[in-house]
Amino acid sequence: MTDITTAAPRPARASSLLQTLTAATLIQIVATASVLALTAIAPTVASDLGIGAHWIGYQISLIYASGMFSSAVAGTLVQRFGPIKIEQAALICFTLGFVGIATALVPAIILASLLIGIGYGLNNPASSEMLSRITPHNKRNIVFSLKQSGVPLGGILASFALPFLSTQFGWHVALLIGAAAPLAMMGLLAVTHAAEPVAGRKLPSLRKGVAEEQSIIWKSRKLRVLSGIGFAYSAMQLSVSAFAVVALVHDAGWSLLAAGTVAAATQLGGAFGRIFWGAVADRIGGGLLTLGLIGLLSGSGFAGLYWLADLPTWLQAALFIALGCVSIGWNGVLLAEVAHNAPESRVGAITGAALVYTFIGVIVGPSTFAAIYALTGDYGTSFLCFSAFGFGGMIAAWRAQLAHR
Repeated sequence: MTDITTAAPRPARASSLLQTLTAATLIQIVATASVLALTAIAPTVASDLGIGAHWIGYQISLIYASGMFSSAVAGTLVQRFGPIKIEQAALICFTLGFVGIATALVPAIILASLLIGIGYGLNNPASSEMLSRITPHNKRNIVFSLKQSGVPLGGILASFALPFLSTQFGWHVALLIGAAAPLAMMGLLAVTHAAEPVAGRKLPSLRKGVAEEQSIIWKSRKLRVLSGIGFAYSAMQLSVSAFAVVALVHDAGWSLLAAGTVAAATQLGGAFGRIFWGAVADRIGGGLLTLGLIGLLSGSGFAGLYWLADLPTWLQAALFIALGCVSIGWNGVLLAEVAHNAPESRVGAITGAALVYTFIGVIVGPSTFAAIYALTGDYGTSFLCFSAFGFGGMIAAWRAQLAHR
């Protein structure tokens, strides 16, 4: 049933593709909700803390800076401890992250953001290793895209549930309620998947493992291009996710709850887009072709947001939702292409190595977006500048595709 042979230890209890995909998707939902928890209630929290709402961009960048380092070593950790134990460690980080932000103490929020980033960096290499072992080759794009649909679904959970809970109980309690989600997933994972024994064979140190994995990335043109696309598209994705609510409230005059509803719909569009683009990539047999088309549409949509305040209300909402379908819809196809081009038995390791550049994109993205806003006082200008990431990704993907014909 598998198309990739792995030398990693097998779990004590076999898991079906559906069971593993379900668990991986639910964990992805929780992971993304943890990352975006503060963005969903940014105006309220910023007001209580006495800071500008645009500072949320720096908090997102802090999360992904931490995630970049944990992703770099995740491959070696997955080989050493197995993907199940690494997923459990990630869920503990998310739980502590929710609790830390709820304290409303700036040092605790900083520490909580670092923990959330560590968990997020561990998640994808572990889940990619789990799925690659049991996914048939001809279903690779759709399976990975289904799992990655958990990213926008997690965004929906954060964008809709947290503002609602905040209006009912206050934002502190809302975040404590959110901490129950990763705890529940730890219980589900314990029931459905047995942890693997620690690998008995000799493995490289973390430092040597990182160096070896990066060497593999840079020796492969496709892996280099995919890493660069991850950088560009993640900068766009997290910027639209982090600033949709703030842009609608401050530039277009929406209420917090109404803007949160549009943000949730945008993430729902992303969930649809991930499945759609995964099916398209499997259908045409071209992950790079698909990624190029996504870049073209994303760049065009970001450019259109320059005129956000001048658009009618319905078109403002429609543009964000359409952007969700494309700028949030790329990740599953990219991860499937990385898995396809990774050496046998190294899917988790190479996924972690490639995602380092995705994390760099997120670090650069929201913080740069916030800096442009600080200079111009206009979110539309920031969106226009960021359209270059989409068009650049389009060119890189299609050139790589032509080079390998």
